[in-house]
Amino acid sequence: MNIVCYLFVALMIPSLTYGADIHKWRDADGKTHFGDKPPADTETEQVLVRPNVYTSPSIEGLSEIFSRETGRHEEKVVMYSTTWCGYCKKARRYFGANKIRYKEYDVENSAKGKRDYKKLGAKGIPVILVGKKRLNGFSEAAFERIYAPK
Repeated sequence: MNIVCYLFVALMIPSLTYGADIHKWRDADGKTHFGDKPPADTETEQVLVRPNVYTSPSIEGLSEIFSRETGRHEEKVVMYSTTWCGYCKKARRYFGANKIRYKEYDVENSAKGKRDYKKLGAKGIPVILVGKKRLNGFSEAAFERIYAPK
């Protein structure tokens, strides 16, 4: 019986978060607010939330590479980061644990990193490029959606 309860809970958790709507409204002072539980007495507008994945402009050296270790083609992963960024550290740990080869450029201490970061029009870190796909920030799920070894 416990297994059935655990299975039920495991199946319900994703559906609870998946159905959440984001609403936008203005309060009496004219300030804009966003949330999943808008006030009942205020007119709201539903906001469409899109994943933070972009198509990247072409930057020299981002073509596919052949991995000698695995004997298969993989898209090159490039990360623009800083030393102090927590999400950058999380991405580094993930790449290491999953044996994902990547090239990293520090946007504060590397001339190429600064130049490419500016060319990308980026506003935050990390910026991760997988072939021609771009991910701003880092989460394992978002990265796995754009990274698919061939």
